[in-house]
Amino acid sequence: MSPTSAPIGGEEFTEVVVVRHGETSWNASRIVQGQMDPELNEIGRQQAVVVARRLSKEVKPAAVYSSDLKRAAETAEIIAKVCDVSNLVLHEALRERHMGHLQGLKWDDAVNKNPDVFRGFDIFKITEGSDPDSRNQEIPGGGESLNQLNERCVSYLNKIAQEHIGERVVVVSHGAAVLELCRHTDPPNSSIRRNIPNTSLNVFRVSGVTGQWILERCGDVGHLNGNSFLENSFGGDGASA
Repeated sequence: MSPTSAPIGGEEFTEVVVVRHGETSWNASRIVQGQMDPELNEIGRQQAVVVARRLSKEVKPAAVYSSDLKRAAETAEIIAKVCDVSNLVLHEALRERHMGHLQGLKWDDAVNKNPDVFRGFDIFKITEGSDPDSRNQEIPGGGESLNQLNERCVSYLNKIAQEHIGERVVVVSHGAAVLELCRHTDPPNSSIRRNIPNTSLNVFRVSGVTGQWILERCGDVGHLNGNSFLENSFGGDGASA
C-alpha cells in the first residue's frame, strides 16, 4: 500500500498518478492532435523512460491504465515495463478530447480560422468567470464539448479508483483530458489555470468511502530537470534507452 493512500481515520484512499504522454512530432510542431494518432518521437520516448524510472523508485503501482492512442499507449508500456507491472489496460475512455474539424491543423491556423470556436471553448486555459454554457458546446466535425470530455474521463477514473482502494495506480492520458481531471477537484463555480507538460505527474487521492477527489500534485516534471534532462539521464549524449 502506498504511504499516501494509508487509512486516515479509518478511511482508505486510492492514489491515482495521472501522467501525460511523452512528446510527439505533432506536439513539437504545434499541431492540434485530438484523437488523431501520431506516435511518440524520440524525445517523447526518452521522456517516457525518465518518468518511468522515477516512478519505479516509488511505491509499485497495482496497475497501469492508459488511453489506447499510440502516444499514450507507448508511454504506458514503457512505464509498465520499467516498473515491472504486468497489469496494463488500454481504454478509449482515457483518450484526448475529440477536436472535430480542428484536428490536424496547426494551432495558430486553427485559432486564426476559428477564433469564435477557441474563444468559446477556451480549450487549455480555463479562467475565472468563463461562460459555463460554452462547456456544453460541441466542436463541429464530430468534436466533444468540455463537459462530455469531463464525464467520459471522470467516470472511468472513478471506476478505476473503486477497483483499487488502498492501492496506487498509474494512468496515462492527454493534456486536455488531464486538465479536466484536475478541474474536477476545483471548488464549484471556480477554475484554476494549470500547466500540464508532457510526462508531467498529476497525483490524486480518491476516497474509497465518499468518492471525493483531492489533487495533491499537478504538472510535476521534476524528473525532466528543465532542458538538460536528456544529458543528465542518458550519459550526456541523449541516446535512447
